[in-house]
Amino acid sequence: MSDPSATPTTFGARPGPTDEPAPRAVAARPDAVELRRVTKSYERGFRALDEIDLRIAQGEFVAVTGPSGCGKSTMLHLIAALDTPTSGSVLVDGQDLLTIHDLSGYRRNHVGLVFQLHNLLANQPIVANVEVVMFGTRTAVHERRARASELLAQVDLAGREHRLPTQLSGGERQRVAVARALANRPRLLLADEPTGSLDSASAARILALFKQVHATGVTVVLVTHDLSIAAAADRTIQLRDGKVAEEVRTKP
Repeated sequence: MSDPSATPTTFGARPGPTDEPAPRAVAARPDAVELRRVTKSYERGFRALDEIDLRIAQGEFVAVTGPSGCGKSTMLHLIAALDTPTSGSVLVDGQDLLTIHDLSGYRRNHVGLVFQLHNLLANQPIVANVEVVMFGTRTAVHERRARASELLAQVDLAGREHRLPTQLSGGERQRVAVARALANRPRLLLADEPTGSLDSASAARILALFKQVHATGVTVVLVTHDLSIAAAADRTIQLRDGKVAEEVRTKP
């Protein structure tokens, strides 16, 4: 996708004696995510994804929908490098994930992950649950605690930092999961059915958080069965039988 700030080049033209040299074109940033003929097969030849081609621009908010078993979660897992394609390439910021040796570092520093189940540590206060993903970074201990407290305040959980997950509602636990996903300031946020087990009011609150994150320039890829949730995205991609069945741009 071209950079709107890049200066167009007139090919074949040469500067005259009084002309200034044309400014050099600015290289366009690669897509946030690109899938090139990606196939993921399992036992007995079942193809969860079947030669998918897909591009997601930097800063785009994309919803992925479709019936159960159509390949939505599989695609998200490939982008998160939690699995590898049987064939084809998955590129993030122009780099093929198969060429990255430290995939844990990729997920820690580049990707925020939110799942339907919050996967919080039940015996740890929620502030520690947010801090845990910052272990292994160069963030000092006091900075980790400050960052975790700041994020909990942003998801309206200020003053509850030392509560255990079991002392929160389902919607509140999912807000902790969103705070945890944002702890390392990811450029890419991947969410797999994050509102699937929530009531409508809690789901709306989680969606509002994703909109706020997207407004800061983060690329968001959201898997959902709920078409009302998908309608908040810039573009909706519908999968069926492991292929892209339809793409609808909901916002310019």
